[in-house]
Amino acid sequence: MASVSSALPMGNKPTLRRTQTEATTDSYPATADASPFDSPLERSASNTSLSSLASDNVKADKAEFGKLIDTYGNEFEVPDFTIKDIRDAIPKHCYERSALRSLSYVARDMIYLGVTFYVWNKYVTPEYIPLKAARVVLWGLYTFMQGLFGTGLWVLAHECGHQAFSPSKLINDTVGWVLHSALLVPYFSWKFSHSKHHKATGNIERDMVFVPRTREQQASRIGRFAHELSELTEETPIYTLIHLVGQQLIGWPNYLMTNVTGHNNHEKQREGRGKGKQNGWFTGVNHFNPSSPLYDEREAPWIIVSDIGIAITATALVYLGNTFGWSNMFVWYFLPYLWVNHWLVAITYLQHTDPSLPHYTAEEWNFVRGAAATIDREFGFIGRHLLHGIIETHVLHHYVSTIPFYNADEASEAIKQVMGKHYRSDVQDGPIGFIKSMWKAARWCQWVEPTEGAEGKGKGVLFYRNQNNLGVKPAKLPKTN
Repeated sequence: MASVSSALPMGNKPTLRRTQTEATTDSYPATADASPFDSPLERSASNTSLSSLASDNVKADKAEFGKLIDTYGNEFEVPDFTIKDIRDAIPKHCYERSALRSLSYVARDMIYLGVTFYVWNKYVTPEYIPLKAARVVLWGLYTFMQGLFGTGLWVLAHECGHQAFSPSKLINDTVGWVLHSALLVPYFSWKFSHSKHHKATGNIERDMVFVPRTREQQASRIGRFAHELSELTEETPIYTLIHLVGQQLIGWPNYLMTNVTGHNNHEKQREGRGKGKQNGWFTGVNHFNPSSPLYDEREAPWIIVSDIGIAITATALVYLGNTFGWSNMFVWYFLPYLWVNHWLVAITYLQHTDPSLPHYTAEEWNFVRGAAATIDREFGFIGRHLLHGIIETHVLHHYVSTIPFYNADEASEAIKQVMGKHYRSDVQDGPIGFIKSMWKAARWCQWVEPTEGAEGKGKGVLFYRNQNNLGVKPAKLPKTN
């Protein structure tokens, strides 16, 4: 069993903390109920009232929730600190952003891409390497390396979307649009939906990514009654593997085009844009449609700007393919692009899916609880250097997303003192442990439900369960017809 935090004892996995609201630079309304930050005005670390972000009742009465048990069998306590506690613990210099420093990382990653492209095309040729099998292996390595460098650029554009790249919104959005467009990502479309994810993390009704199925949804999906899930036999490992491969290959484009894993409560979109709309193909719920219920009317023009960026990149790719050959483009761009997709899905999936993490119903959710329902992991040199620490400092990122990645380690250490046992990390076995966690999450985390016998507010705190006889068993429910 992996360790959860260096500050916690070994053995069973521990618990989390939470309360209300984040000060992201961008504040956009959620597609379901409004979040505490909904405002047409930009918010920043300097102009957001910390007192207004704190929960009205942060000291949760344990008796109100009863005994809550996570998937590992550990007792869980609802967090009881405020966003002000978190922000006050972070050294002020951690909030400082530098356009020059951030741009230097963009230049570095682009140099990595350019040098790798030059070396391989110059020297991994029959002239220098006559053995074809060796060339195949080396070109495979090329696609892997370029995928990592491309993911690094994706992460820097992610910094831009959170306004953590620099103090200038113009610089942030220009750099973010260029970088994401080059990677076939609709920058503003993603930026708006991702902001809503941050404002509803862990909310089973409003979160925007990797929202787990409820027990009832899982039963419906496999053609069973909810009470039958506790009686099912183990899912075959080959089925789990097929699901994981599909998720890693097409999960990212599928999310952009169908909103798969995002919430499906579009009827609640406050402008009426979601009437009769559901996630899926050709339903209008996607990241390219200006009329999508994922967005408000005022955001629609920026969705078009995102689409223009994608069109420019697609045009350039067609030109390059016709000029240099599509087999070359397949190796130069499209295979590395699949690697980028893989890393994006793996990173996001494992940031929000773990047997120790809860989810909340709308009634019991608040910002701090949701932000604490995330987990840090460790990916060694690749994670900290090439991927700019996005894996290792994600808990902090959900509390204050405007802190630049190069200050995130120090800030993460600071908030651990506030979060205590509610801070989550799984760093055992480093990069190998990160990869193994994908299989573990797929086997352990199949749906969420309340702790068996939960009463009162405890019914609104949901934990992962599975049919694979791993961890705490699903609750036994009375039969229904």
